[in-house]
Amino acid sequence: RFHGEGYQEGYAEGSHAGIAEGRRYGSLHGARIGSEIGCYLGFALTWHCLLQKCTDDKNSKKIRALDSLIGMIQKFPYEDPTYDKLQEDLEKIRGKFKQVCSMLNIQADFRIGTERSSLTF
Repeated sequence: RFHGEGYQEGYAEGSHAGIAEGRRYGSLHGARIGSEIGCYLGFALTWHCLLQKCTDDKNSKKIRALDSLIGMIQKFPYEDPTYDKLQEDLEKIRGKFKQVCSMLNIQADFRIGTERSSLTF
């Protein structure tokens, strides 16, 4: 009897603690992804504006790549945490970002630290 009661109490307490821990983890992970995607969007929009001034063949390829990155970011499902291809789409955005950086001859490194996120050049 004591074993059963102890199990039930432990199970209830563990479930409550697990829900709270899950919420904290989800909030932190969501904030990291949001920060990363926001940084990519700001980067892409800024370079898009800078390259609009020069219209040669090389820049048109860069602008098309930036347009593609911006489109991918705008289609990203921010509001749906149950989206089953979230990680897959995020990896595609990261890959496109790396491609754009390569085209622009920029070495970019997006780091997420405990203090703040940063994009370094």
